[in-house]
Amino acid sequence: MWQACAILAKFRANPLQISYDSRETIKSVMQCVMVPEAGDVLDHYRIEDTVSHSRMSTLYRATDLRDGRPVAIKVPIEEMEADPVLIERFAREEQIGQELDHPGIVKTFNGEERSRRYMVIEWVDGRLLRAIINEERKLPIERAVRLTLEICDALDTMHKHGVVHRDLKPENIMVGEGDRVKIIDFGIAMKEDARRLTFTEVSLLGTPDYISPEQVKGQRGDQRSDIYALGAMLYEMLTGQPPFTGSNPLAVMNERVLNDPRPARELNPRISPELEEILFRALQRDPRHRYATAAEMAWEIEHPELVGVDEGRRRLPAHGRPLNMRKLMLYAALALVPVALFVAMLLLARR
Repeated sequence: MWQACAILAKFRANPLQISYDSRETIKSVMQCVMVPEAGDVLDHYRIEDTVSHSRMSTLYRATDLRDGRPVAIKVPIEEMEADPVLIERFAREEQIGQELDHPGIVKTFNGEERSRRYMVIEWVDGRLLRAIINEERKLPIERAVRLTLEICDALDTMHKHGVVHRDLKPENIMVGEGDRVKIIDFGIAMKEDARRLTFTEVSLLGTPDYISPEQVKGQRGDQRSDIYALGAMLYEMLTGQPPFTGSNPLAVMNERVLNDPRPARELNPRISPELEEILFRALQRDPRHRYATAAEMAWEIEHPELVGVDEGRRRLPAHGRPLNMRKLMLYAALALVPVALFVAMLLLARR
C-alpha cells in the first residue's frame, strides 16, 4: 500500500511523468485513501462520527455491524500511508494493543481481512483526564492518588512486557466509571525487542509538559521516562499546574533539563511531606535516581508512613534561584539551537 501511495504523491507533484500502469494503480488506490465520513461503511464497520484528528491519523466512533458493539476506528492520514517508517509505527501500535492484556490498557483487534489500512480499537466510555483537570484544576488528594495507583498498575504490566509508552499525559488517560483508567494512544510507544524507528521531528518524541529530561536530550528513554511523566501528571493533579511552565515548548523543556520543579506543597499546603517526597523521587532529572519501576512508586504511595523525607530537598522555587554564569551560557546556547536549525534548513533549500 505505501508504495502505491508514494506513486500517488509523485503523481500529484507531476502527473505527466507517471506511466499508464502507475495511473491504474493510483485509480485503484484512490478509493483506499478517501477520508471516511459519518454514515460510510468500512468493511463491516459503520462510521458514526469523528472523535479527533492528529497529525498522523483520524479517530472515529463506529459500530461493528456484525454484533452492534461500538468500536473506535483509527485511520492514518494519506501522507502517513506514503511513509514506510510511519506505517511500521502504526502497525507496532496495533500489535502492542493486541499483546497487552490489562483492564487499564486499551485493546486493539485484528484477525480479519480489511479493504484498507486502519486500526480497530475497543471503545472506552469516560472522560479524558485532561478534561477533568481543566474542570477541577486541583483534584482532591485522595482522588489524585487513586488515579495514580491505577496508572501505576497498568504501567507495571506494560513495562514487564517490554513496552514503554513515551507519551504519557492527561490527554492519553481515559477515566471511566469508578475512576477506572485506560491508557490510550501508543502511537510513539517503544518495544524493547523491536527495531528502532527514527523520527526527525521533536513533536513525535513526546509532549513538552511531560517529556523526561533524557528524552529532551535526544535519548530513547525507558520505563523510567514513563515514571517521570506519571510524576508530572500527579504533580499537576495535586497543584493545578504542570511541574514546569514557560512561554514556549522549548523554554519548558529547557527548564526540566536545568532545574527542579517548585516544591508542590508551596502550591498546595494540604499535600503531605511524604507525598511531596514521592513527587521529588519520580521527577528526578537523572533517571538513575528515580523509581526503577511503577510498582516501586505505587508501594511508596500506598505506604507513606515508610517514606523517609529528605529535608535537604526543600529548595527555592526555580524563579527564586539566581542563575550562575554556567547556566546563563547554557541558556544562551539552547536559545541558539532553533536559529541554527532555521539557517541550516534555509541553506539546504537554496541548493
